[in-house]
Amino acid sequence: MSVITDPDSTAAQVELAGHQEQLAIRETSLHDRWLPRVLRRLPARWRRDVRDNVASRREFRSMHPTSPAGLSDELPAWRIVAPPSPRTLRSHYREAERRYDVDWEFLAAIHLVETAYGRIRGTSVAGAQGPMQFIPTTWDIYGNGGDINDPHDAILAAGRLLRANGFSRNKAAALYRYNNSSAYVRGVTLHAQVMQRRPEAFLGYHGWQVYYLTQRGSVLLEEGYASKRPIPVDRYLERHPEALP
Repeated sequence: MSVITDPDSTAAQVELAGHQEQLAIRETSLHDRWLPRVLRRLPARWRRDVRDNVASRREFRSMHPTSPAGLSDELPAWRIVAPPSPRTLRSHYREAERRYDVDWEFLAAIHLVETAYGRIRGTSVAGAQGPMQFIPTTWDIYGNGGDINDPHDAILAAGRLLRANGFSRNKAAALYRYNNSSAYVRGVTLHAQVMQRRPEAFLGYHGWQVYYLTQRGSVLLEEGYASKRPIPVDRYLERHPEALP
């Protein structure tokens, strides 16, 4: 974390540190006894952030089947691309915050959870599209004629949607209407609160990569991954064994 907060760190160093942070959070979240031990060994200033990130990861994991048999044996028909820069994204979030009274940290948290800041190009199983994952019929209402796949247009549309759903009065209720899952609401809120306490945490999150949960485990989909149709995970791992941490 010190690399992420150090103003002398290069962008590449921060991205790598963010990915390492992600791996540590994901692994810690899988073991009930690990977190207390990890927290005891951390400087006090980092403990709440780590606790909240682990809690958030557990919320999102709870949205998926617990048995491997219930998970996919295929990887998705996606492309994984480089995300816009942190500076560019933060300017979009700030614009949406000014125009629609939606905290930028919540927009950044949604963007992280939905597509890892736009790394994922593809349609979800629910039919959602673009960096902020809009159902096309919802986009028709809030997209203002913009491009569902454009980061700026999508972030502003998310601001309009959250404002229309009463974000300023009840953040949790507005988030629930974005995704009808209490676990989603809690997970997004925890990430947003980390950034509210420590805005530079966004830079670390920007380094988080795309992992796809399968029967074989969480498979890393690196930049350059591309498939027009689902791929059997076993076949992919034969060619890319390094994708399974």
